[in-house]
Amino acid sequence: MRTIRFLLQKEFKQIFRNKSILAMILMMPLIQLLIMPLAADYEVKNINLAVVDNDHSTYSQNLITKITASGYFKLQSYGGSFKEAFHLIESDKADLILEISNGFERNLVRENEQKLFVAVNAINGTKAGLGGAYLTNIITNFNNDIRLEWLQPGKVNTIPQIEITSTNWFNPMMNYKVFMVPGILAILVTMVGGFLSALNIVKEKEVGTIEQINVTPIKKHHFILGKLIPFWILGNVVFSIGLFVSWLIYGIVPLGNLLVLYSFIWVYLLAVLGFGLLVSTYTETQQQAMFIMFFFMMIFILMGGLFTSIDSMPAWAQTVTKFNPLRYLIEVMRMIILKGSGWKDISVHLMTMALFAIVLNTWAVINYKKTS
Repeated sequence: MRTIRFLLQKEFKQIFRNKSILAMILMMPLIQLLIMPLAADYEVKNINLAVVDNDHSTYSQNLITKITASGYFKLQSYGGSFKEAFHLIESDKADLILEISNGFERNLVRENEQKLFVAVNAINGTKAGLGGAYLTNIITNFNNDIRLEWLQPGKVNTIPQIEITSTNWFNPMMNYKVFMVPGILAILVTMVGGFLSALNIVKEKEVGTIEQINVTPIKKHHFILGKLIPFWILGNVVFSIGLFVSWLIYGIVPLGNLLVLYSFIWVYLLAVLGFGLLVSTYTETQQQAMFIMFFFMMIFILMGGLFTSIDSMPAWAQTVTKFNPLRYLIEVMRMIILKGSGWKDISVHLMTMALFAIVLNTWAVINYKKTS
């Protein structure tokens, strides 16, 4: 214990001597939790729409008004020809084209049917898919409104109807910030813990102090513990700041027990820090460690279930995510903060993370070569 205490004193002096680390620890949770939840919105808005109205009838005007009044579309162009509208798509000034053919109202009244043409700029797949779905839904509602107008008053009640009543559990207002903030906080803790620990041992190699440590009688596991504990404490500080900012700015209060939440964070940080220290034992320069951690962080984030549902991934990708520690943290954060889950609900995640921590830290100790 005396050896570890001296190592901790050394590490904390180095940390507090580096003002950039302290600034990053204090400012990263604040800045990222202020910006990312506001920017990472799953709802697509401001879709640029070009309308080619060859009919200029009352029905076509009502349809265009209904589309623009939805709040999702911006009328970029009206009238003209399809060629002119397509030129707007080519110049990225329009995302969709709606062409209303000549005789739209007349054919709809006389023949009870009429076709519309929609062209979608599919360069941005997400915007194209959701924009096309929004437009199709608005046109369907417009069609239903017309049918109701044509029904005879006495026969309205004879139409069978199914009334659906729905409720949204755990996020009643479907507020995407409530969904995003716990995941963003999980990514933040992972990045801070992973990068700081990955750059730690390799920094000692670059400045040459690792040689002085290697000639001392310090055991390898004491050295790894001395590197791990300070950043484990800093990781908890970052998480606490992020949790406070989430409550202060977005009003998100964990429904579950804070002890359950912090217990998982404690074990998770051991795993992430162990992974960072393992990377640090394999690399010789900070640049190498940075690139390796960046590579793994991209995989962790993209396959963590925050931006893409894991259930929607291919079978092989779902298997890969089982080795992604960030996946388990995002799931547990949402379970405890939004659902109020307890020990029993997260027991499998906790045991899995404990296994990660044991394997990665043991590997880091074994791989650290104490040679002078």
